[in-house]
Amino acid sequence: MFPLRDENPTLRTPIAVISIIGFNLAAWGLVQGFGSAAPLAHSLCGWGLIPGELLHLAAPGSLIPLGEGLACRLEAGGGSALTLVTHMFLHGGWFHLIGNLWFLWVFGDNVEDAMGPVRFWGFYLLCGLAAALAQMLSNPAAAIPMVGASGAIGGVMGGYARLYPHARIITFVFLGFYATTIVVPAIFMLGYWFVIQLASGIPALQEAGGGVAFWAHAGGFVAGLLLVRPMAREDLLLDHLLHGRPPSRPW
Repeated sequence: MFPLRDENPTLRTPIAVISIIGFNLAAWGLVQGFGSAAPLAHSLCGWGLIPGELLHLAAPGSLIPLGEGLACRLEAGGGSALTLVTHMFLHGGWFHLIGNLWFLWVFGDNVEDAMGPVRFWGFYLLCGLAAALAQMLSNPAAAIPMVGASGAIGGVMGGYARLYPHARIITFVFLGFYATTIVVPAIFMLGYWFVIQLASGIPALQEAGGGVAFWAHAGGFVAGLLLVRPMAREDLLLDHLLHGRPPSRPW
């Protein structure tokens, strides 16, 4: 299922969401060369999160192939702790970037409406850090660079599920040769997404190679569930719940 939009209007311009999207797009263009091979590889090696390097569990000097004659060489002194943050603003390809930013746009504005832009930025970064730690715990010696906003956006989705469980999500569903749109409550669509991450993450524990960071997604989602209410401003949340919702309709 892919969310197209929600029926959950906002009361304020989502300044933080727009700025986060801007940072990601700027990083994709200025740092990653819009996906060109050399700058993309350089960004992954220099600013991606490599758990084994950061935790000194991977052999220094090891070469991690990235394809087409490109590879990361792990540093003897370990990676920088800054990569716990910088990896959130890097991506591995156009589809990775656009997919993440679309989910952020659909769900982030309403969560920001309940927090304000400053708190939302803090919430976003904390969820991203929690996601990174969850992925590192699942495979501390991993040497493949981890990049992407997915973990932090998983936190935004967890926050949305807790604040607006009954919001209507217009969802695209693709089943083989059949495609349609349906309307489902947020708790169903986001709960389905979370279960998929868990179901995919368990077998991934047995794999030593790279792939999708399912545990980062799941860890970010749980962090969002836990952090959203303490970080929400009650006045903004109440204002949104009273004035930002469309007239209720039965499911």
